[in-house]
Amino acid sequence: MGIKMRSRSAHAGAAMLAALSLSSCHHDVPPPEQEAPAGSPSVAFMSDVHFANVYGDFKSARFAGIPTQKGRNATIRTMYAQLTSTRLFNENYFAFRAALDDAYAKGVRLVALPGDYSDDAQPINVNGLADILHEYQAKGMRFFLAPGNHDPNEPHDDEEAGKNDFLTQEGKEQKVYAPGNAACIANDPSVVCTQELMEQGYEKLLATLGDFGFMPNKADLYWETPFSQYKDGGYSHEEAVLQAELKNRQFEMCAEGEGGSYKAAGEAALGKAYTRCSNIIDSSYLVEPVPGLWLLSIDANVFIPNGKFDPANPKASKGFDGAGNAGWNKVLTHKKHLMDWIKSVAERARAQGKHLMAFSHYPTMDFYANQTDAMKAVFKPGAFQTARVPEAATTAALASTGLRLHIGGHMHFNGTNDYQDAAGHFLVNVQSPSLAVYGAAYKLVTYTDKETVDVRTIGLDSVARHDELFPLYQAEYDYLRGSTASGDVAKRWNRAILDTRSYGEFTRYYFGELSRLRFMDEYWPCEMKEAATSLDAKQMLILSQLRTQVTLAQLEEAPGIVPLSAACAAKGTTSAAAVPASQLSADWAEATTKADKLASAAGLKLDDFAKISAYEFHGDFHRTVYAGELALRDMGAERVSQYKVLMGAFPASPEEILEIGGKPSDQNAVHVLFQRQFKQVFAIFKGLGSAKPSGHFTIDFKGQKVSNAEDSALSFN
Repeated sequence: MGIKMRSRSAHAGAAMLAALSLSSCHHDVPPPEQEAPAGSPSVAFMSDVHFANVYGDFKSARFAGIPTQKGRNATIRTMYAQLTSTRLFNENYFAFRAALDDAYAKGVRLVALPGDYSDDAQPINVNGLADILHEYQAKGMRFFLAPGNHDPNEPHDDEEAGKNDFLTQEGKEQKVYAPGNAACIANDPSVVCTQELMEQGYEKLLATLGDFGFMPNKADLYWETPFSQYKDGGYSHEEAVLQAELKNRQFEMCAEGEGGSYKAAGEAALGKAYTRCSNIIDSSYLVEPVPGLWLLSIDANVFIPNGKFDPANPKASKGFDGAGNAGWNKVLTHKKHLMDWIKSVAERARAQGKHLMAFSHYPTMDFYANQTDAMKAVFKPGAFQTARVPEAATTAALASTGLRLHIGGHMHFNGTNDYQDAAGHFLVNVQSPSLAVYGAAYKLVTYTDKETVDVRTIGLDSVARHDELFPLYQAEYDYLRGSTASGDVAKRWNRAILDTRSYGEFTRYYFGELSRLRFMDEYWPCEMKEAATSLDAKQMLILSQLRTQVTLAQLEEAPGIVPLSAACAAKGTTSAAAVPASQLSADWAEATTKADKLASAAGLKLDDFAKISAYEFHGDFHRTVYAGELALRDMGAERVSQYKVLMGAFPASPEEILEIGGKPSDQNAVHVLFQRQFKQVFAIFKGLGSAKPSGHFTIDFKGQKVSNAEDSALSFN
C-alpha cells in the first residue's frame, strides 16, 4: 500500500497522547502538534449495500427457496418487489462481491461501510454478510462498520418482522415471517415462520459483527468509544476491550431529548420533565488502524421513544420511532454526547496531525445540490424524502465542532456539498452512493497530504454473475402474464430487463421501471405526471415555445397535435372570446419553427430530441436525482446538450396558472401549465446535474474548496 508501518512500541507515545485527551476531563491541555504523514492509505467507502443472502437458509422444512442448477436454493425477493423499491434485494449480492474484488485488486485494504449493510438485520442476512467479510478479512482486508436505520430497524429485537414477497418456484409470492408475527401465532398455513427473519437489535448485531470495527482489534493502534475513559492516559488493547463492553456504551434516551447529565438543561429549556426514558446502546467508535489515520464511525441512529413505549417493557420494538427521517437533526437534541465527542476527536486529530475521516449513515447537509426547497415547492408533499434533509442549523452545529470531512449514505445518492461559516469552519459532506441502485459505485478516499483529500468514485458497470438469477424471474413473469387477477396484472413488469447485458444496464433499466411503477404516482402531481409520461423531448421543446389561446378544455376538438388533456383539471367557465380549437395547429407550427431555431443554434437537430421519449425523460430525471454526475456520464454529451437547450428554452416569466378549488382550471391555455411547472422541473434538473463535483475530485481544506480532478466531467452548466 506504500505506507511503512511503525512498530507498536514506536507508536506508544502517540497512543498515550490520544488517550490523555479522551474525554472532557482528560484533555484540558492539548497534546503537542505532531508531524502528519505525507499521505495515508486509501479507504473504500461502500454505503447502503443492503446485503441480502440470496443463497441463505431459512432453516424451514416448509420453504427452502428455489432449486438452482448450481445445486443451491435461492431465497430471493420477486422482481416486482425490486422494481418498486429504492433498493435492489438480490443482484446487489453480486455487486458487493464485485466491489470488494475491485477494491482488493486496487490494493485497498481498508473498507468502511456507512450503514444499511444489511437488508433489515435479519440473521439470515447478517450472518451471510459476516461470512463474506471474514472471507475477505482473511485476505488482508479490514472492515469498519457504522449502523444504519436498517441495521437495526429498532434498537431492540423485533420478533414480529417479515417479508411478503419471496419468490417461489411457480413465480408467486411467499410470505416469510418471524415466529412472533401474529400470522405465525395463529398458524396461518400461507405463511412460513422462521427465526431467520426476525430483525435484530444492537446487542445481537454487535455480537455478530464485532470484528468489523465495533470492537477493538489487537492490530489497532488506538480505539475508543464516546464513553471511554482510559486510566492515567494509558491505552492498551486489554483496557479497550473492557471499555467496549455494552454496559459501558449506553446513554439515556428520552422522548424529549438525551437524558443523563444533559437532562437538567434540557428540561429547563423545555420547561417540562423528560418522559419515556430508557438506556440505549451507542455503537460509535474511533479507531486508528494504521499510523496517522483516524476513522470515526458515528452511530447517528436516533430511535425516539413513542406513545407505545412501555417502561415495564422498555425493549419492546414497537416503543420506538424509526431512525430513517431523524438523522442528524435529532442527534443534536437526543444524542448530545456525540456532538461533544466529535468536537473532542476533531481537536485531538488536529493537534496530533491525524488524518480524520468521519462517517455515519446520514448526510450532514443538503444532499440534493441545494435544490430541496425547490423540490418541495414543485412536487407532492413528502416527495423524494425531503424530510431527511438536515436543517441549516444542524449543518452549522456540526461544522462548529471542527469536523472537516464526513462520508454519508442513506439516500442512495451520489453527491458532494460543503459548508463554510464566518468563524472559518469548513465541512465537506461526501455522499457515498449505494451498491444496490442505479449509479452503483463506491468512494475511494485518500489523504494526499494533511490539507488535501482525493476522492474517486468507482462505478460498478460490470459485475460478474449479475444475471445469475434471471432464469428464476422468468417464472414470475410468466405467472403474472398468465394471471387475470387484478393484483397480478398491476404487478406486470417489462421483460426486457432480463435481456440487459451488464449490471450498469440492468440498474439503469431498473430505475426506469421504478420511475414508471412508483415515482410518477408517488411524487408527481397529476397534470405534471401526464406531461412527463406523454411528451417526448421534441414536444417539450415545442411546448416551451408555444403561445396559444386554445385551452385544455378544447384539446378534444384538436386531436393529434399535443398529447395532453384536461383530465387533471377542474371544469371552468368558457370565455365568450374563446378562439376555435383549429387555431392550435397554426400556433403549434409557429412554435415548432422557434424550437427548431433553438436546436440549430446549439448545433443540434430538433427531430433528434424525439429520441428522448417520455419514459427516457422521467427516467433520466430520477436517475440524476440519485446518481448526480454519474447519470450525466451515462446520458452522454449529446443528450446533456439537448437537456441544456430545454433548460434555457422557457419564458423568463411564465403565465400564472388559473385554479379552481386548488386544481388547475381547464380554461388554462394549452401551454400555461407545462411552461409554469416544467420551467421549475428543468431548473431542478439543472441544479442536480450542475452540483459540486461528485466523480473524481479533490478537497482543499486550506483553500476551502472542492474541485474537479478531471476536465471531462459532464455538467448542465
